[in-house]
Amino acid sequence: MAKSSFEEKLDANEFVVTTEVGPPKGCDVSGLVHDIDLLKDKVDAINVTDHQSSVMRFPSIGGCLLVKEQGGEPVLQVTCRDRNRLALQAELLFAHSRDIHNVLCLTGDSVDVGDHKEAKPVFDLDSVQLLRTARLMETGTDTSGNELKGAPQFCLGASVHPGADFIEPQLIKFDKKVEAGAKFFQTQGVFDLASLRRFMQYASQFDVKILAGIIVMASARMARYMNDNVPGITVPQPVIDELATAEKGKGLQKGVEIAARFVKTIKEEKLCHGVHIMAVGNEKIVPDILERAELISVGA
Repeated sequence: MAKSSFEEKLDANEFVVTTEVGPPKGCDVSGLVHDIDLLKDKVDAINVTDHQSSVMRFPSIGGCLLVKEQGGEPVLQVTCRDRNRLALQAELLFAHSRDIHNVLCLTGDSVDVGDHKEAKPVFDLDSVQLLRTARLMETGTDTSGNELKGAPQFCLGASVHPGADFIEPQLIKFDKKVEAGAKFFQTQGVFDLASLRRFMQYASQFDVKILAGIIVMASARMARYMNDNVPGITVPQPVIDELATAEKGKGLQKGVEIAARFVKTIKEEKLCHGVHIMAVGNEKIVPDILERAELISVGA
């Protein structure tokens, strides 16, 4: 099987840029298609989130099909929260059959933080087990040892949090994900390059690619809210203070400025293998960030 263009760029040690789009809460996908069209030629791949923050939305696999239809390169996000191993394996088979090979394997947020708190979480597998399952399927068997008629092939990714207060548990999980078959990692939001540097000193011993997560903050208020309500996000006080200096109505512009500065520094100092930009509902500003970071030309 030919590699995806995203995997080819990873293998070529290019500085890779990915971003993500959030599917709608409903079946009107016109806004999603608009965002895909805006981004597809400016980044190397587009993640489609999978019920992010446990909020029910249009499915990731459906969004990935739209990315393909519009000529982009998708990254399927698969969480273990909502499906057992039968459904997870079936989704992986379907993805491969539709020429979707980049898969980010996630455990998933608790339903307690979402909009369907009465939902029953599954968690039959965790992200490490999902990675192992996908690699097992590539050998032509399912998790019960049954032969598959046609074996899928994937470019598998996972997440890691280099800025965690207690980094040792993250490194243990990172080791397990590498061993389970992850080829690339998209990190949680990086707001402190010193923590990224420390993490990369450890991660550089492994043959994997690290894409630093860049979350675009629209205001100091948004940053405080994410600290209080979004699992895995910690925005340092200096970043909040800088956001607070923005004039009224210009918070997002300040957020773009901060994000672009981080991206440019990461690229220039070769801190890791790329970036994953999370615009959190403001996908239209991703090209501006890339222009400011001098990764694409103005008007490209």
